[in-house]
Amino acid sequence: MINIDVISKKGELMFTHEPLLVSYRSQTLDTIHMGHLCVVDENSNVLFSVGDPDAFVFYRSCSKPIQALPVIVRRLDEKYGLTDEETTIFSASHLAEPFHVRAVESILAKAGFSESIMIMDPTYPGAFDAELEVRKAGLPPRKVYHNCSGKHSGALLLQRELGGKPEDYWKPNSVAQTEIKRVVAILSETEPDQIQVGVDGCGVPVFAVEMRKIAASFKNLVAPNKIPEADLREAAERYIPRIHRYPQMIRGTGTLCALLNADPNILSKAGAAGVYTIGLKKEKIGIALKMTDGFSTVWPLIIHSLFEQIGYTNKDTLQGLRALMSDQLLNDNKEIVGHYEPCFTVPHKLIA
Repeated sequence: MINIDVISKKGELMFTHEPLLVSYRSQTLDTIHMGHLCVVDENSNVLFSVGDPDAFVFYRSCSKPIQALPVIVRRLDEKYGLTDEETTIFSASHLAEPFHVRAVESILAKAGFSESIMIMDPTYPGAFDAELEVRKAGLPPRKVYHNCSGKHSGALLLQRELGGKPEDYWKPNSVAQTEIKRVVAILSETEPDQIQVGVDGCGVPVFAVEMRKIAASFKNLVAPNKIPEADLREAAERYIPRIHRYPQMIRGTGTLCALLNADPNILSKAGAAGVYTIGLKKEKIGIALKMTDGFSTVWPLIIHSLFEQIGYTNKDTLQGLRALMSDQLLNDNKEIVGHYEPCFTVPHKLIA
């Protein structure tokens, strides 16, 4: 029987997560949302943490902006005539709104690939309205509707460019996945043999490193002068601004990722199972968040509290976070029945 106080750390079971947010229904404690939260500075030193900054956590889809860099390094966007908007889909966990689907279809067509080559099973769009339209039209599920299809299209381009068989792009030892792992190691400041590898929901490798190193990788994306390889630095400098120009591509209309990436000072990405990552450009700060219950709907409240406490002052971003999730607990009838409270306190403002 596994002790409830245990979490995976370097292959061992030891739970070190802590409460990040609680809810009260009336005046009675109702839920406790546990997790890890880590903030690092421009030199990857831990400025603040809740839980264990050394806990190994899978990036899940938070690694997608990193995985896009090998494609940009080789200028495959230019080789295939891809638009800047289309290339942002490499970093997306999209909801298959029409503009997402058009981007993936265009990339595959320009590169001469059929969507059938992608490893994931066909599915329906993640956006309710988009799914409704597809089902009303009697259309079948498709692979391009899968939220990871943008990442897969980028890996296909990379696999062929490196001389591998395109249909093997998803295999852990393929040339594409080997190069992706190498770049993840560089951005996360981790030795490649220290990265733990699993299989993601979409069938490709997924990587786990310490929380502080996940935070460091997003600091490096927004402070590319800290990236040791010149070609990766240049690729990050060219690529990351595209995400700010097309923030809705990263997830979808009205989502947390669209809100945060619309702020030109923020790079952010969501991952499955409660992982969220943020880089602050001017401050050269990296942030990694992991809800160990996988409960992602509370992200906006936790991020809002963190931003307020560290001294982040963009009012539009702070108000947008509040609009996504109030600290009031509502029932199905939209009645206030309780409230949420953050459980962590930053000892001092981290932003001057």
